Amino acid sequence: MSVTTRDYGMVIGGAWAESESGARFEARSPATGDVIGTVAEGTREDAGRAIAAANAARRDWAARSAFERAAALERVADVIEQRRDELARTLTLDQGKPLHGEAYGEVEELVVYWRMAAADATRLAGSMPPSVDAAKRILAYRVPRGVVGIITPWNWPYTMPAELIAPALAAGNAVVWVPAQSTSVCAVKLAECIVDAELPAGVFSMVTGPGPVVGDEVAANRGTQAIGFIGSIAAGLRVAERAAGKMTLLELGGNGPMIVFEDADVAAAAEASLVASFLCAGQSCTAGERFLVHEAVHDEFVEALRAAVERSVRLGDPFSEETTMGPLNNEPTAEKTDRHVADALERGAQLVVGGARADGFPTDLYWQPTVLTDVTDEMEVAREETFGPVVPITRISSDDEALQIANTSDYGLLTAVWTRDLARGLRFAEAVDAGWVNVNESTNYWESHLPFGGRAGSGSGVGRVGGSQVLEAFTEPKTVVVTLG
Repeated sequence: MSVTTRDYGMVIGGAWAESESGARFEARSPATGDVIGTVAEGTREDAGRAIAAANAARRDWAARSAFERAAALERVADVIEQRRDELARTLTLDQGKPLHGEAYGEVEELVVYWRMAAADATRLAGSMPPSVDAAKRILAYRVPRGVVGIITPWNWPYTMPAELIAPALAAGNAVVWVPAQSTSVCAVKLAECIVDAELPAGVFSMVTGPGPVVGDEVAANRGTQAIGFIGSIAAGLRVAERAAGKMTLLELGGNGPMIVFEDADVAAAAEASLVASFLCAGQSCTAGERFLVHEAVHDEFVEALRAAVERSVRLGDPFSEETTMGPLNNEPTAEKTDRHVADALERGAQLVVGGARADGFPTDLYWQPTVLTDVTDEMEVAREETFGPVVPITRISSDDEALQIANTSDYGLLTAVWTRDLARGLRFAEAVDAGWVNVNESTNYWESHLPFGGRAGSGSGVGRVGGSQVLEAFTEPKTVVVTLG
């Protein structure tokens, strides 16, 4: 396809702007290798300007009715729908997702997030608890926190920002957004939709650039009152440290085990594993990063999965209708996948299919769908979040062994368990330390309106995203006592 190269700016106070330094960085497509544009490289001063504009605008925005704010969010959704094709093609070019298999679906979900936040804004209710004094009336309701800093990753560059930005705006906050640098063109396209929906000046800003610079400033600056972050554990801990004293919502990494017991529907579990491990080329916090398969069905499952991969997973040009999996987004992720697979093979894992980068593509970021068996606890692929298209399989002999492996992980985001005995599945779901558990479903199944986040005590985050959960996180209780005359 032909590539149009543009110079993209950032948004400060609702208006397009350049970095105060004049610096820019190149955006290069993981799918084609082409430079697809240059993007303004923000500085701490740029972030400070955006935060100042947000503070100047936040009180007026908070004073507007919930229905007026909801109407503004509906306008954003309308613009997104009008630009569906452009947004999807940009997502494929900038992130690498298959256009027909994934990119259009993410744009459709993006619309859902904005419309859902608009509806939730009108349902954020308070209460009128009784007073000990008959001459007093108590009003207890929720008010916006002020300026919310949003820092988001590159794997879902539309929907993950939306699941924080849209509710934050709906609740009456002003927002300063720092998107991932490697999908900055996607970020600009989403920002164009927000700006063109004509929200009040200052209510929305987007500062592109290095996370350790502009993201750090947004997290630490005294002008932000709350921080929403989605990304890796290491980056999330740094954000939490810099945002100390502020409300923080952190949705971090996962190493979600998918457990297949001996009474499971093995064929269905194998098919679900394709979504678990190869959606977004495995670059998902809810990806099936560890497979615990009962020894009684281990060989049957491995063979069914091998056949399913060879039959159904098509690595290729993400603009082609036949393609089901595109490239990885960036070289650090590809290098980590290289390292994890090599470490596993050196330590005795067996290769069933894949195992290396693919040849014959425009970039070196295309990684073969990979299945490993005989994976053990000491291997990096078992202990860490690979974020690549790898299925690492460990043989287990009991429910207790599966539970022990799952609960000794540093992660606690999402687990899936397969069994025909629903009582057994529910008992396991209640015992496993995870914020979300799927029974007889892929690890990569979630619904946008439901509370999603990591288990307390794990490294997978603090708080919940999903629907009205975020509105509640980005508001705080206020109590007003009225004395009658």
